[in-house]
Amino acid sequence: MSIRVIIVDDQGMVRAGFAALLSAQSDIDVVGEAADGRSGVEVSRKTHPDIVLMDVRMPEMDGLTATRELLSPEPGTAHRPKVIMLTTFDVDDYVYEALHAGASGFLLKDSPPASLVSAVRVIHGGNALLDPAVTRRFIEDIVRRRPRPRRDPRLQLNGLTPRETEVLELVARGLSNLEIAEQLVLAEQTVKTHISRILSKLGIRDRAQAVIAAYESGLVKPGDSVR
Repeated sequence: MSIRVIIVDDQGMVRAGFAALLSAQSDIDVVGEAADGRSGVEVSRKTHPDIVLMDVRMPEMDGLTATRELLSPEPGTAHRPKVIMLTTFDVDDYVYEALHAGASGFLLKDSPPASLVSAVRVIHGGNALLDPAVTRRFIEDIVRRRPRPRRDPRLQLNGLTPRETEVLELVARGLSNLEIAEQLVLAEQTVKTHISRILSKLGIRDRAQAVIAAYESGLVKPGDSVR
């Protein structure tokens, strides 16, 4: 089944370019477009996409507000797409808040075309995405905003087991499931199970929020290896 995508951006040329690129992929269908956040929410609720490509700064309703509406809908709204934030800035104040609102990651608009296609597939596959060019600066910004973690970071991690805490640390360092499995000498499926339990215990939806939790708790610190 194809990945259903809508594009929300106030620049028509950007929408057209992204739509042409994604529609050329055999496994991706662009099912809608919108020029502002308010219209984007409406289009999403009508078309039920898997992925929303959401510009950060738009008229009528910005991407952050639209993301909150999509991911924290009124009771009875079953559909919740995954959101990839798009920005022209390598560090944007909205990025932090957007990830906390539930966005699954963000990508720079000037990233290579292959990165956009890959981002859609990565997010649809259940992983999180932070543009490699800004990951470290983003993490440093998280720590700046939350400068005083508790003495024992595990107290903030809601009863994770030692193994789950170890897996979370490696997720925050940027390792893939396969790399975590190789480092801990586990089956890749076992790593996936640990990550599912971590997300459930922390009450978060994907790896992006897991990375935030790891850094805010002090489990991982600036200067630690990040891929």
